[in-house]
Amino acid sequence: MNSTNGSGRGTRTIAFVGLGHMGGPMAANLVGAGHRVLGHDLVPALLDTAAEEGVEPAGSVAEAAAAADVVVTMLPAGKHVLGLYRDEGLLAAARPGTLFVDCSTIDVADARHAHSAAVAAGMRALDAPVSGGVVGAEAGTLTFMAGGGEAEFAEARPLLEAMGKKAVHCGGPGAGQAAKICNNMILGISMIAVSEAFVLGESLGLSPQALYDVASTASGQCWALSVNCPVPGPVPASPANRDYRPGFAAPLMAKDLALAANAARAGGVPAQLGLKAAELYAAYAEEAGKDRDFSGIVTTLRTPGKE
Repeated sequence: MNSTNGSGRGTRTIAFVGLGHMGGPMAANLVGAGHRVLGHDLVPALLDTAAEEGVEPAGSVAEAAAAADVVVTMLPAGKHVLGLYRDEGLLAAARPGTLFVDCSTIDVADARHAHSAAVAAGMRALDAPVSGGVVGAEAGTLTFMAGGGEAEFAEARPLLEAMGKKAVHCGGPGAGQAAKICNNMILGISMIAVSEAFVLGESLGLSPQALYDVASTASGQCWALSVNCPVPGPVPASPANRDYRPGFAAPLMAKDLALAANAARAGGVPAQLGLKAAELYAAYAEEAGKDRDFSGIVTTLRTPGKE
């Protein structure tokens, strides 16, 4: 157990709950940074994989939390985070003052409820969703957007930087989630725009490489074009060159855009492009894109037979 608990420095004992495509590599990177990581997941195979990376399997979330000074969660939705905190005993099992860091992408309101529940139980809390996808999780190049107190962020920062390349304190409880859904609304809209431009260019006889060579150094330059280009060829590392095998899966983009759309409606923000992007990705993720990268939405914009 780290004697410098509260300083954010030194070796920590970390409970990590949720060892899927994102959580597994993140936990492994914490092990690689010299921390003791107690992992738990409902899927035995994920526990086995994590164990191969040095994560110590815990029989329950309570067992993991009881021995830790930091608890990290990476779960599918707000209901899972709140259920784990309240109903499954994660908060009750932890020692008073334990820092809870939730890296899931969830509704802002749920993040604030989770924060309040943690504080009411005598804990400290931070919401810290990530950007960078599975590739970033494996490479340790994620960006973390954190919401909560400055002291909590300072303590968590060395851990976040062990799992990523950048950590930004965005404000109070829920601010990390707010930054995440706003960022991904930009990404979703821009991927659709880039996809439409390539399809239009093709219809006008313009090669994808020619359009890329122009747009990547002109005013159309953006991450969706230069890193995750939706058509095969111009960017060799993009999912388009491996049949859209997910880096950032379409259903996850659909989920994030739905969160942004709900927030926009609740706040009375007329986010017309964000709402339309949420609609398009919901349809894509439900059908053709359920097992594909979000950039594969370009295939829905072409005339049938020209994918």
